[in-house]
Amino acid sequence: MAGLGPRVVVAGTHSGVGKTTIATGLMAALRRRGTRVAAAKVGPDFIDPGYHALATGRAARNLDAWICGEHRIAPLAAKAAHGADVLVVEGVMGLFDGAAEPGNPASTAHVARLLDAPVLLVVDASAMSGSVAALAHGFATFDPSVRVAGIVLNRVGSPAHEAMLRDALAPLEVPVLGALARADELAWRDRHLGLVPVVEQREAVQAAVDRLAVEVAASCDLDTIVRVARSAPRVAAGDPPAARPTAAARVAVAGGPAFSFTYPDNLELLEEAGAELVPFDPRYDAALPDDVDAVYAGGGFPEVFVEELASNRPLLTDLHERVEDGLVAWAECGGLLWLSRSLDGHALCGALAADGRMSDRLTLGYRTARVDCDTPVTPAGAQLRGHEFHYSVLDPPGDALEMSGRNGPTRAGYASPRLLASYLHLHLAADPRMAERFVTTAASMRS
Repeated sequence: MAGLGPRVVVAGTHSGVGKTTIATGLMAALRRRGTRVAAAKVGPDFIDPGYHALATGRAARNLDAWICGEHRIAPLAAKAAHGADVLVVEGVMGLFDGAAEPGNPASTAHVARLLDAPVLLVVDASAMSGSVAALAHGFATFDPSVRVAGIVLNRVGSPAHEAMLRDALAPLEVPVLGALARADELAWRDRHLGLVPVVEQREAVQAAVDRLAVEVAASCDLDTIVRVARSAPRVAAGDPPAARPTAAARVAVAGGPAFSFTYPDNLELLEEAGAELVPFDPRYDAALPDDVDAVYAGGGFPEVFVEELASNRPLLTDLHERVEDGLVAWAECGGLLWLSRSLDGHALCGALAADGRMSDRLTLGYRTARVDCDTPVTPAGAQLRGHEFHYSVLDPPGDALEMSGRNGPTRAGYASPRLLASYLHLHLAADPRMAERFVTTAASMRS
């Protein structure tokens, strides 16, 4: 049974305070000192873990109590931290913001409690002085079961501003462990869903991470932060979710910059179930990899690369024909659009009789779903928990899944015994039997 060692959660007072800047910079700074750093992200986000992986040199994990369940969080964190000296967990939104589901808010505070981890609170101090003490006091005392062990001030205007902030916070029992100056070079380049994925601009992001490491090392008390992480009690975490080897199958996995939204745990669980994963880049490869039994296309930003995807007619034709012939396919969000007839007028695969278009309306949130028929991932009637975030619309949307969210029930998605294509992002650690079923279904196509 694995255990959880030194760990700290980097949280914020609200979205946009600079959690990713501080967390990524802290990871990179500690690594430059020779510390073996592991990373995890609260919630379903795909982009932040890419920055964490670049900073730490190892895969980052998602800790989502709503999708995977409370009982999975400590084992997944222990899996992330295996072989590391310290685990740095970046939170989501504000410290106490989450799914707003009674008993399972899936907030940063919720995950910190499940991990019994101290919290480093990031405060955007750009527009305050003495009020910072009231803000910090409120967060530190709101929930006694969450231990706010230190504060990092971000976007500080000047040395005089920093002195005022520190003076205001001095009476509190929570120490200031860092203060970063406001600087344009520390701002991340945004896109409509947040940070741009690392795979799209790796060299530029690496340079930014290197700058962050230097700035955080100079502006934060790394020794005390490490002591805070070591103050977390060692707890038994249990074994991480695992899939049973069920069959042998070759699975083509869409990758490259257009399809970078795939959880590492999903790929590992597929391999545990017996899959040989064969990556390919839908922008350039002229055909699916040889002798594959299934294709898995996760999410990403296909709209950014739609001209390249649409111009690769040989692959699109091969994919269409093979799906029509019964190739097992699982597509999520961006993969769903790729399988459709078109996106914003650019002809794509056409395996689905639907057309996609980008819109200015964000669809975002947790979803439960019930599948009406057998699919390669789930049997008919299975209940799923996943997440949607996209600015695209599919017409017609499909009706294979009965989806429920904060805005009420809807129907969407396409499914058959050999196909599951929807906007829903699934985390296989919630139920490794989904990985087993996908591999078994793929292998059955060989017979």
